[in-house]
Amino acid sequence: MGVAPIFDRGLMNSSSIRGRFTILLLGLLVSGCTVGPHYRKPVVQIPDAYHDPTNQATEEAAGVQPQAPSYADLPWWEVFQDPALQKLIQQALAHNYDLQIATERINAARAQVVITRADQFPQVTADAGGTDGRFFQGGFASRAKYAIYAADATFQLDLWGKYRRATEAARAQLLGTEYAQKTTILTLVSDTASDYFALLALDLQLQITRGTIANQQDAVKLTNLRMEHGVATKLDVLQAQQVLDTANAQLPELEREIGQLEDAISILVGDFPRAVARGKPLVEQPLPPGIPAGLPSALLARRPDISQAEQNLIAANAEIGVAKAAFFPQVALTGSGGGAAGQATLLSSMISSTVGIWSYGLNIAQPIFEAGRLRGNVRLAESQQRQQLIAYQQAIRWAFRDVSDALIGHDKYHDVRQKQEVMVNDLQESVEMSLMRYRGGIATYLEVLDGQRSLFNAELTLAQARGNEYQSVVQLYKALGGGWQK
Repeated sequence: MGVAPIFDRGLMNSSSIRGRFTILLLGLLVSGCTVGPHYRKPVVQIPDAYHDPTNQATEEAAGVQPQAPSYADLPWWEVFQDPALQKLIQQALAHNYDLQIATERINAARAQVVITRADQFPQVTADAGGTDGRFFQGGFASRAKYAIYAADATFQLDLWGKYRRATEAARAQLLGTEYAQKTTILTLVSDTASDYFALLALDLQLQITRGTIANQQDAVKLTNLRMEHGVATKLDVLQAQQVLDTANAQLPELEREIGQLEDAISILVGDFPRAVARGKPLVEQPLPPGIPAGLPSALLARRPDISQAEQNLIAANAEIGVAKAAFFPQVALTGSGGGAAGQATLLSSMISSTVGIWSYGLNIAQPIFEAGRLRGNVRLAESQQRQQLIAYQQAIRWAFRDVSDALIGHDKYHDVRQKQEVMVNDLQESVEMSLMRYRGGIATYLEVLDGQRSLFNAELTLAQARGNEYQSVVQLYKALGGGWQK
């Protein structure tokens, strides 16, 4: 790196002042030059409709266009109307630690913008000091006091836009952290709702299990009574006991899952592990009659993770300009001034003096030999920009996959729940008929046992299907980019 001082003057007059400000003005005028590529939003081809093999073909055949409004345009408190769930989400938004960390990252990014932008302005420092001592002159002692003060100023002229590009990158990173916070909010709202509905599904399974235990205890008593009267056999009693044993074995497993899920929700909302208050049971939770996905083009603006990926691309693009600016001369205006004021006492006489000094200059630093360091920095910045471009394109495709998976999942879970309800109704009727046949002596208890076992499993499966359907609503809402509005 070669350094060439252009001038350094110790005297100031009117012509030198005009010359200095002329140089400064010229530097400011040419500072509009900025090297490096200007950011241009990438052109990304997106599909005209979401991939929804369940409804897409039907809608296209009927000539129905996708609806412009999207389910994700609704705020989360209108989507999740259970008061207990709303309270949990509010608590999570206020106390969740991941969200607090994401917020602090925004504060750090704001501070980094201030730090980076400061390089575009003059830097001034001041020093002051004093001395007090004695010295001997001609056999006489004298006392001297001196006060020393100085000020230095440096102004790096941003001729090639190095500092402006760095500030551009810092501002993009700030926006990226803000979108990252919104992504955290979106994930937090959806995770809280999903865990809550999973908890209600476990509650429903626990209710079914306890109901089965109560019914089977009565059945065992009844079978024992029939055996005592010679109507039933010991085998009938043992077979009735099998369903009761199966339900009793299921009970502690459900209680374990409920307790651990309550702990997970407690940590999610920023609390210590504790019991979680419920609102309406799962069977009373409202389901939206229709979930419009909206226009695919609106997904790019609604998903904060896509916006975050674009801001990372903007920052990487600006860093190329920072790397390229290092090839050009770096010009700095410098100035310094100061003085010393003192008093000296010799016998009874007072001698005082004041000395002032100042200087100003202009330095140019031009890289001469860097062993490929500067070109390597440019290649590195360009590679990082291409990586961020790929990540941006990938984020868009992942977003469309999330929506497609959620649409398919919601539709299929809805079908599963409906068909499972039909199965449960059929099994209930079958168990009632088999009990009548058994009491009439037409069928054995084994027939009743098979029906009761099948009904118990079908009811548990139906409870899981209900929970899956509600969770699919949550996942679709999240995939469409809803939930981060406060």
